[in-house]
Amino acid sequence: MASNHYCVIMAGGIGSRFWPKSRQSMPKQFLDILGTGKSFIRHTYERFAAMIPAENFLVVTNRKYKELVLEHLPELKESQILCEPIGRNTAPCIAYAAYTLQKINPEAQMVVTPADHLILGEEVFRSIIGECLDFAAKSGSLLTVGIKPTRPDTGYGYIQVSDENPISKVKCFTEKPNLELAQTFLQCGEFFWNSGIFIWGVETIIEAFKKHLPEHHALFTDLQPALGTEQEQEAVEKVFAECRAISIDYGVMEKADNVYVRCGEFGWSDVGTWGSVYQHARKDRYANAVPSEGCYLYDTRSSIVQLPKDKIAVISGLKEYIVVDTEDVLMICPKSEEQSIKKFIDEVKFHNGDKHI
Repeated sequence: MASNHYCVIMAGGIGSRFWPKSRQSMPKQFLDILGTGKSFIRHTYERFAAMIPAENFLVVTNRKYKELVLEHLPELKESQILCEPIGRNTAPCIAYAAYTLQKINPEAQMVVTPADHLILGEEVFRSIIGECLDFAAKSGSLLTVGIKPTRPDTGYGYIQVSDENPISKVKCFTEKPNLELAQTFLQCGEFFWNSGIFIWGVETIIEAFKKHLPEHHALFTDLQPALGTEQEQEAVEKVFAECRAISIDYGVMEKADNVYVRCGEFGWSDVGTWGSVYQHARKDRYANAVPSEGCYLYDTRSSIVQLPKDKIAVISGLKEYIVVDTEDVLMICPKSEEQSIKKFIDEVKFHNGDKHI
């Protein structure tokens, strides 16, 4: 394991698309939604722990999830959990980690990963990450990992490559296209899904912040003396109150001229919706993804059912539905309407406050 290799896990989201199972008090990354016996964040840590030492991990999360992170990742010390007072999208999140690492080890090479992705081919994936770390160290480039698309998905960003090399210079980024454009991308063969996994040297990304997000660079440079001290949280609160919310893609990657992508196939999914959970779940002979016990289905097809432990459900006559039952909320909706979950949350919050959110 290389002492200059670090892994930054972004774990601050609330996973609202997995409501009512994912809540503000217990978001998606701390849940075992796929029924593997481990949470998403635990899987993410173990995936990288095979190539990066435990002391070289940082987790950036909302401060209210600090104890949850330590519970799920007991190998980490409290100082390895960077607590955001409020969410400001991925650019400030990554800046917090990068400027922290620069103070710890200016020669650090960073892998930045979301906490809640599914990767089936972990050995292939780790090999690709190793290639990216070597390339980033030698070239001073910003790298992202691209996924070969299997369908014209409108929920992902796309990356166009400039050649057929395994590591290719990025020609352009395209945010979530419409279906017609996504179909064109799929047929073209030059476009890959943007996984949201990044690799770069700490000095390279800080130079990119300086050039493309100078206001963030100024704020986090001023923050650096307080990092690792008793004044850190107070200083971080001030910085996050002032810094603009923006993604690393919009803020840096789409502007920089030293961006490369390593494309690959390793069984990746961001498991971003109940529909994607259904795709990866084990199904019965009627294509239903249901618990192994306690679910009695009649004339029901192509549906996903999630129940609390020891709960019994009897379901009849549903086709292509999502049924999620928790202790205090039951949601039943067609799979085709799962984009309405945010609307459901807003309505429940308006009438009942935050207690069910």
